[in-house]
Formats: sequence, structure tokens, C-alpha cells
Amino acid sequence: MRKLFLTALLTSSVLCWAGDVSVSSPDNQLQVTISDAGGRLHYTATLNGQQMLLPSALGLKTSLGDLTKELSIVTSHLSPLTSSYTMRGTKASSADYQANRLQIDLQNKDGVKMSLVFQVSNNDIAFRYEIPRQKIRRFEYKRARILTETSSFNFPDGTTTFISPQIGPESGWEQTKPSYEEGYSADAPMDKSSQYGHGYIFPALFHLPTGWALVAETGVGSNYCGSHLSDYQAGTGYTVAYPDPGENNGFGSDFAAIPLPGVTPWRTVTLGSTLKPIAETTISYDLVEPRYSPSTDYKPGRYTWSWLLWQDNSINYDDQVKFIDLASKMGFEYCLVDNWWDTQIGRDRIPELSRYAQSKGVHLLLWYNSNGFANDAPQTPRDCMNTAIAREREMKWLQSIGVKGIKVDFFGGDKQEVMRLYEDILSDANRYGLQVVFHGCTIPRGWEKMYPNYVASEAVLASENLFFGEGATISEPFDLTLHPFCRNATASMDWGGIIMNKWMSKDNKSRHTRKTTDIFEMASGLIMQTSVQCVAMQPNNLDELPQFEIDFLKTLPTTWDETRYLDGYPGRYVVLARRHGNDWYVAGLSAEKQPLPLTLDLPMFAPGQTLQYYVDDKKTGEPTLTTLKVDKKGKAKVLLQPNGGLILK
Repeated sequence: MRKLFLTALLTSSVLCWAGDVSVSSPDNQLQVTISDAGGRLHYTATLNGQQMLLPSALGLKTSLGDLTKELSIVTSHLSPLTSSYTMRGTKASSADYQANRLQIDLQNKDGVKMSLVFQVSNNDIAFRYEIPRQKIRRFEYKRARILTETSSFNFPDGTTTFISPQIGPESGWEQTKPSYEEGYSADAPMDKSSQYGHGYIFPALFHLPTGWALVAETGVGSNYCGSHLSDYQAGTGYTVAYPDPGENNGFGSDFAAIPLPGVTPWRTVTLGSTLKPIAETTISYDLVEPRYSPSTDYKPGRYTWSWLLWQDNSINYDDQVKFIDLASKMGFEYCLVDNWWDTQIGRDRIPELSRYAQSKGVHLLLWYNSNGFANDAPQTPRDCMNTAIAREREMKWLQSIGVKGIKVDFFGGDKQEVMRLYEDILSDANRYGLQVVFHGCTIPRGWEKMYPNYVASEAVLASENLFFGEGATISEPFDLTLHPFCRNATASMDWGGIIMNKWMSKDNKSRHTRKTTDIFEMASGLIMQTSVQCVAMQPNNLDELPQFEIDFLKTLPTTWDETRYLDGYPGRYVVLARRHGNDWYVAGLSAEKQPLPLTLDLPMFAPGQTLQYYVDDKKTGEPTLTTLKVDKKGKAKVLLQPNGGLILK
């Protein structure tokens, strides 16, 4: 069988009538080979000569025909691809994307045509399918249903997993799941069955014998359904799976429907011999384009949130004034008013509360239930976001009273019908200058770039669970040292709170305790990435915290121009450096049971430079602000305490 090897040096189209086709990254370190052997498509990948992906299947089953077997490569075309872009609210404010693009034109035995597109950049593989409008047996097909996808990710034996199970529909509290809020494995074997029998969610992190792999998807809006991974099958690996028919209370199709010509979303694989490419990847945004222009200059910032510890009873006018005042004293931009505000404060008083907030230099964010059908969640306001007419009325009112954003909760799954609702809410909100956060929801898939007023999604077992049970406080260090390499590596994450109370209660004296140090919580605000960050301080914290902690939180940045991985291991510890303007911040978190000494390479600081050093005292464990000097080689020795943190700036 002939083999055609395509490199970054080639700039012209190349024809290949049958056999294997290979494409490499611009630095020639990552190579992908696609084969049509036996009439079935497979791809493999090597990085620095090491096998990273074993033969992994490709193909679609569609209403036009079966495009998983009896396929042949007709032609292939290679071209270099370069693009630069800027954006707000992610781990980097700009990126230069360079890749080699390989388009493979295929047809099956019945003459049904499809193209497979691979874009290979340094450390990142992306692929999708393109289906042209075409005549089959003299009938012109102008639309298609994509019924299933055989795309798979087949990793070498010995690979371990950091993945979270997909849960079945209409499960959990008030039938609000799936909501991407299950726990993650830690170095678990691939052949371990998923907890609920529904496979695993994106993004999925894998520790290979020769490195690391992060699998995700991007570019999903109203154009397609969201996907996840099947359970592992020996010899095949993990296959792309479509939504369960029962999602969204059974409403909507469990397949995707596209006009022709049409494309599927991008499947992405980030590969690295270390975790550096995983933590720093921008592939989620490299492959997508904005779907509309921003209607205003959306402002990043911090917000206070009474509900996290004071719960439903705090959604009253007087308590919200306390949290507005707290935001004002801290210089925070926003205050989130959670569920039941329409009944416990009243729609007639919300304009008054908004005017009060604005008089203090603060703007309100308001909570909404997404709809009344997908689940039984009783919280109001409901039926304000599920139709265009309701949204138009509500968002016009929100703009008129100076509200700057909404948090929309309780969605129904990953069906295309639900993806359309996400996009409709975002598009309508943009017309009225509203930023949007989603909770009880799916993962975002390139949305920060696709929708300029999109902020973040929860889609994680988040901070509210620290209040609900002590188990979540015990697992918090594991969670927040994992997500920079998984959930938060591909998209913004609304974890929902830098918690400074020692106890998970309003009086800060009862219920169960927080298990992390103050420095851990402060550093988590730098590790977690979202452009509108919750600093879940309580009014009592102003009198209880050391002044240096308050001063730091007052100046906490939420947008970043650059992110660099320094050290870490998922679920054990993480150290990242982030740049905001000309200022660099280094933050570290530890979930280890013993003190962890590290020597960090700090090329972003000058040799001999003296830095502010926020750290847990190694004897007392108390939060401390001291100084640390970078040595002549640009290194510094630091110490992370168990469940502790560090900050250098």
C-alpha cells in the first residue's frame, strides 16, 4: 500500500488515490496518519516518535448512508494554516494558531461523499467531518441527519484516566441531571466501567506511558448536539457518543441535524510529553469564530454571593444590601442575587435594589431558572428564558434597571434542542448588554470566542457542595488541583466561590469546617479561570481576616494575557503563572498530605528580584505575607503545606 507523507514544507495540493495519508505539525514533532485499509478509516498519532494513539476509528452513520465502512480515499489536499486573534476572558488574551490542514475526500461504495479534515498544530490534533450537498441515485440531498459517530480515541495499554462519568437523564435532585457535576477518577485503569453506565464527559484527561492526552470537542452551538465518550472497549478505546434519548425530559432528537453542505464539531486531542501543553492549550478557541459582535464593552470583575453560605433565606432586600455594601467596600464590580428574588424581594423592589447597588459602584447579576419543562426544580423566576417572547420582555426590563448579567440554571442535557436554547439565550442577552453564566449545565465548547457575552459555566462539582456536605470540603484540594489540567483547561469554569469563612455557616462558628488554608483559597482565585470571579467573602470577613488578605482580594485580577504551566500533577498539586498586563502572578495549590518542597523556574521574573510571598507558615500553618528572592539562575525554592497554597507577585 502506498504511503503519502505530508509535512509543513508542502504548500500545494497533493492528490492521493488510495492508501495512507500522513500530516505533521509545524514543528514536525506530532504526526497523524490516516488509513482506509479494509474500507474503514482509522488514524494513529505519534509525538516525538512515541506512539500516543493506536489505530482509532473514524466515520459517521447518516441518513444519506453508512460512512463508516466500504470507504475509499479519493483525494487529499494539504495546506498550511495561520491565524491570529484576540479575545477576552480566557487563559490568554491573544493567540497565534499555526497548523497543517489536511482534507481527505472520501466516498462509500454507493457513491455517498464525505470529507475528513484534520488540522494538526504543535501538540494539538483537531478533526471534523464535512458533508457536501450531493446527488445520490438522481436525488439531490440538501440536509442530513447524523445518527451516530464512530470516532474513537484508542490509547496504549497502561494508560490511566482522570475522567468523570456521564449520568443518566432525569436523575439527581428534582431530575436536574445530567449536569456535569460528578466526581473524577484519579489514575484509574481504562477498563473500569463508568459509574452509571453512560460513559464519560468531555474533557477527558489520560496519563499515557509516554505522556499525557486531553480529549475534548469545540464549536458546538445550535448547529449540533453535544457529545461525550463511551465506556472503554479493548481494541477500540473510547468512542464519541451522542445524548441519551431521555435527556431534556425526552424532548428533542438524540441525533444531530445539519443542512448541506454542513460540518460536524471539532474533536480535539492535546498531546504532551509533560502537562505543559495540556494546561496551556488554546485549541478550544483556535478552531472557532465569533457568531456575533458584542453589543457593548463587557466588563470582567468579581462578585459577592450571599446564597453560598446564607442560602435561600438571604434572598431578601436587607441581606442583599449587606452583600452589595461588601462588594462596594472590596471594590468588586458585581453582586449576584440568587433564586427566589422575584418572590422574596419582589419584582417591584428589584429596580430599587439595582439603583442602590449602582449608587455604591456595584451592578447586579440575577439568577433565573432556564425553563419549566426539562426538570422539576421549583426555584423561580421560571419561564423567563425558555421562549423568545419571554426573553425579549425580561431582558429589556433588566437593561432598563441597570442589571449587567444573568445566571441561568437547570438545563436538560446535550441534545441539539438544548444547545439551541443556550445559543438563543446568549444571542438575545447580547442585544441587551447582558453577560451570561450558566449553572446546572453542559460544558462550554469554544463559547468564550463564539459568544462574546458568555462568561463561564459551572459544569463541575462546584463550591456550593462545600456547604451541603463535609465530603466536598475534604475533596476540594483534589478537585482544584485537577481542573487546571482537565475541566478548566478547555473552558472557563464558574467554581462559584473563594471561601474565606473557616466554617460553612453564616455565623462562622457552626456546621463543618473548611479544610483548606486561607492562602489556598486566595491562590485558587488565580488558578481557577473565569473573567467574572466569585469571591464568596461574608460581611464578617472584613473584621476577621488579616489586612494583607483583604488587600490581595481587593486587587485580584480575573483576566489574563498569558498562562504558563510551572509544575504539578492532577489531583495532587499545581503551580501556574499568569500575566495580567505587565504583572505576573504565580499561584500554587496542594492536595498532598505532607509538606511539598518545590524548586520553581521563574523566567518571568528577573534574577535577584524580590517578590511578595503569600504562604502558609510551616510551623503554625497560619497565613503569612513575607518576601522571597529569585536566585541568579531564575529559580526559587518554595514550600506548599498540606491543603495549602502559595502566591508570588
